[in-house]
Amino acid sequence: MSGGMAEAENAALPPGLLLAYYGDDFTGSTDAMEAMTAAGIPTILFLDTPTPAALARFPEARCVGIAGSSRGRSAAWMREMLPHAFASLAALGAPVLQYKVCSTFDSSPEVGSIGAAIDIGVQHMPGRWSPMIVGAPRLKRYQVFGNLFAAVDGVGYRLDRHPTMARHPVTPMDEADLRRHLARQTARRIELVDMLQLRAGEGGARVGELSGAAVPVVLIDVLDDETLAEAGRLVWEARGEGVFTASSSGLQYALAAFWRARGWLPDAPSLPRASAVQTIAAVSGSCSPVTAAQIGWAREHGFHVERLDLARALDPRAGPAEIERAADAATRAIRGGRSAIVHSAEGPDDPVVRGFDEIALRCGRTRQDAAREVGRALAEVMRRMLDRTGVSRAVVAGGDSSGEVASALGIDALSVAAGLAPGAPLCRAWSSLPARDGLEIVLKGGQIGQADFFDAVRQGQVT
Repeated sequence: MSGGMAEAENAALPPGLLLAYYGDDFTGSTDAMEAMTAAGIPTILFLDTPTPAALARFPEARCVGIAGSSRGRSAAWMREMLPHAFASLAALGAPVLQYKVCSTFDSSPEVGSIGAAIDIGVQHMPGRWSPMIVGAPRLKRYQVFGNLFAAVDGVGYRLDRHPTMARHPVTPMDEADLRRHLARQTARRIELVDMLQLRAGEGGARVGELSGAAVPVVLIDVLDDETLAEAGRLVWEARGEGVFTASSSGLQYALAAFWRARGWLPDAPSLPRASAVQTIAAVSGSCSPVTAAQIGWAREHGFHVERLDLARALDPRAGPAEIERAADAATRAIRGGRSAIVHSAEGPDDPVVRGFDEIALRCGRTRQDAAREVGRALAEVMRRMLDRTGVSRAVVAGGDSSGEVASALGIDALSVAAGLAPGAPLCRAWSSLPARDGLEIVLKGGQIGQADFFDAVRQGQVT
């Protein structure tokens, strides 16, 4: 039995940090933080590489994350930026170092390459395998025989036939077999521990056979609670002196499930409940049909909904006036007692989504630069809404937008304040700016939440 497996037979978790992770976008980073916090693992999420002084503010933390933006970046950007982030996290001494990916595996060789991240990350940990857990049943994500599925409104779809991911404007999913999808992004050997092997108790032997100096990626199927806990056991017991993994928050759920089965964590994971507030301020850069339905619901139920005109917002001359127009309209609504949402699009069929490349070209920007500029415009709208109204609870929809907004607000770190929708907790902002410290904020991925999501945030309701 290896040292890691022997330690797993002890009666408690080892002291110190258990997991350190870099999130490929902000919404996914809070999703991972929620999973650990709900399980009873104190977790803090930093918006930049934490200094020793920043870490010292949270001595109780047993999981530390950095919220990144690599999902929308090139492989060249990753090779320049990720080594420092991974090295800083590895130096904290946690036995598991994670590159946290989206549970819909958003990636391509050109944008958000998970393969590039793996090739960088394995250099920072001594492990002889790189486990990968993507399935997360709580988020309705399932991996079976290496293929990824997601459920929408009670209907399950293979990812390459998913109504949103198959049509994603940047990284459309045309292959549900994650081995094939990932093989386009890395030359590294890619293997699988499938659900039959897991249920037969053969996973450990399989990992032992596959591990080696070349550090293969080993996907682990997750379909249900049984395979989730077994996947967590494999990672934890075969972590050795330290392992690197590119995984969704399925990793957090899997580790917690195994630790709970061993009696090392409370039986019933839970998060505090939030109280209601009179109004919230929200911005959305999401192109998802799920978010579009949520915006439509909010409009029909008394929210003020304001569209940011992208052609004007991206124009260097007209941009400042358009940002002020949208912020002023939303501010007046909040002062009048109505919650407000400022958005840049409503769903994948929105004309501005279909014509975004043309809009960017007219404004003299590349698509990626234009997308980040939309995030910066929404961030400025949010900043003005908060400063002018004193509203205490905010929502940002869309992974890229969340990164721009949270960074622009001067937030240093986030912790989970309460549970709402799975994958989108209510967070408490930590900031050196008194006006931002204690702000309640939700960073919502495009696929997350029910139709009444924005009102559920206002009321503090768990959905």
